[in-house]
Amino acid sequence: MRITVFNGSPRAEKGNTNIMVQDFLAGAKDAGAEVENIFLAGKNIKPCLGEFECWIKTPGECIIKDDMEELLPKFISSDIVVFATPVYVDNVTGIMKNFMDRLLPIIDPHFEKDENGEYRHTPRYKKTPKIVVVSNCGFPEQSHFQVLRLLFRRVARNIHSEVIGEIYRGEGELLRHPPQVLKHVIQEYKHLLRKAGREVVEDLRLSEKTRLQLEEPLISYDKYIFGANKHWDSKLGKLKSATDNE
Repeated sequence: MRITVFNGSPRAEKGNTNIMVQDFLAGAKDAGAEVENIFLAGKNIKPCLGEFECWIKTPGECIIKDDMEELLPKFISSDIVVFATPVYVDNVTGIMKNFMDRLLPIIDPHFEKDENGEYRHTPRYKKTPKIVVVSNCGFPEQSHFQVLRLLFRRVARNIHSEVIGEIYRGEGELLRHPPQVLKHVIQEYKHLLRKAGREVVEDLRLSEKTRLQLEEPLISYDKYIFGANKHWDSKLGKLKSATDNE
């Protein structure tokens, strides 16, 4: 089984999203999967031009010459793809959106009705990889992922795939800078991420039990916000002090 992560964080290896991805992939590797973690921030991916040449002039191939020539075959040849992105303005990052838009060549322009009677395009390939979503945000509540929950279900429907796992982490900043009293909590969370990776490989699905465990707060919302505001006050205070000393 081949799992490919397309990581849309502008912070790439240094992002909180990648902390989650690394443990998820460690679990997947333990279960026997071949894995690859691709950082889109290091790739040249131009915006889709909307000319539909990939349907007409060069079917299945984009006319734009950039790194999607390398990434599209990796997407199609994977058994599972992971869309990994932090939440930016209630959505995926701009880098990730460009990548998603450029997946247009994998579908055919003709229309068909799905099982619910709603039209979509027909698939170009016999097999489309299944989807896992990994995301974090700086807000504490899980409600901040509701756009992503709907978005990737629609994406999966349109490319003839299915979402087999969603891992959303509020309080994301705690992953990188946990206070000493929370280090054991973060370690337990990372163990759950590894479990999720193993489940997806062994069962082709993240169990509901594990999903719910992964969404439990790492700390109370009020304590998290208190610490976050204190952090920003410290940063702003240092900035003001530096400005005053100029």
